[in-house]
Amino acid sequence: MDKGYGFIHRDGQEKDLFFHSTELQNVAFNDLREGDKVTFDMGQGMKGPQATNVSRVE
Repeated sequence: MDKGYGFIHRDGQEKDLFFHSTELQNVAFNDLREGDKVTFDMGQGMKGPQATNVSRVE
């Protein structure tokens, strides 16, 4: 996750959802770990749907 972006796996969905580090709320990008649970809003990016307002669930 050192590229400034990542992907959110959604149960029951075929494709993972892109997010950019600038969309993170109250958590630093480097503090996220694979498997962390997050909440997010759906947005539209240049290449399709993406997560916005991403927050880690404590």
